[in-house]
Amino acid sequence: MGGDHGCGVIIAGVKRALEENKDLTTIYLVGDRAHIHAALPERGFRDHRVRVIHTTEVVEMEDKPMVALRKKKDSSIARAADLVTEGKADALISLGNTGGIFAAGTFKIGRIEGVDRGCIATVIPRQVGEFVLVDAGANVECKPFHLAQFAVMGNVYSREILKRKSPRVGVLSNGTEDSKGNELSLAAFQLCKQLDLNFIGNVEGHDLFKDHVDVVVCDGFVGNIVLKTSESLAVAMFGMLKRELTQNAKRQLGALLAKDAFHAIRKRMDPEVHGGAPMLGFNHLVFKAHASAREKAVASAIRVTASTVKNRLNDAIAREIAAANVKLEAFKNGSGNEAKE
Repeated sequence: MGGDHGCGVIIAGVKRALEENKDLTTIYLVGDRAHIHAALPERGFRDHRVRVIHTTEVVEMEDKPMVALRKKKDSSIARAADLVTEGKADALISLGNTGGIFAAGTFKIGRIEGVDRGCIATVIPRQVGEFVLVDAGANVECKPFHLAQFAVMGNVYSREILKRKSPRVGVLSNGTEDSKGNELSLAAFQLCKQLDLNFIGNVEGHDLFKDHVDVVVCDGFVGNIVLKTSESLAVAMFGMLKRELTQNAKRQLGALLAKDAFHAIRKRMDPEVHGGAPMLGFNHLVFKAHASAREKAVASAIRVTASTVKNRLNDAIAREIAAANVKLEAFKNGSGNEAKE
């Protein structure tokens, strides 16, 4: 119920996902039955794998997440989370309020044992391949210990889902020197050095879009700014290119000759390829799809989520978080520093 374009677009994406993936056994459409049933015939859609769960409330974008989750017990997000905790569903996908989804993951689905905070892992394209940004906006205020755990979870996601053999992990800072950064990044740097990661140290802004780092670690305040700046810059660049390439006949001819190259770049930059971002660290997978998602993006969100569940990502996260916590505790005791501060 939280998408910008109504539930008809979501249903079209579900239809597409079911046609493409025969391994999907059930998709629950959680929301207002009247809206859902009205949209189903418009899309010419009947499938025995689809089940409608009626709810009477919606967590709106302007709602305070925790208040809404407590007061709107029959909201689509809350009821969808219940299906997961009851074992009827393996994952939760929503286009709605990010804070509401994160709160549902935290207080209904629950965190993996040993995980102090969940995080958003956003895949961002670069010159060659892509990198994972953690945290991309869930946690505005963090401790160094949280960033160390984000590094572990981002590393697992990059390795298991994006198939990087030995992901290069870096802490986002204002310089590559070990001494650069604020208190948070400096302490996170020291913690990440203790872990079984291919840790390359600090990375700065101009490293992100080179083939230099696979997992970029930061707090959610910085991460969300990086994400939205990158998205807006991509839109601006395509806008400037389009304007300049249509200025005269000579440029238009050049643009026509380079059309396939521009198309390939646009395809690589297309946010609908991934459909959104997983929220890592919860007992079951929680996936935040773009609020502006249309059919292709919804289908992509389902495809990525199903693949992530099939790859048993959470089992790997649980194992590696447990091992990391042992090392972080030993470092704290050995150094006299509080790893969680």
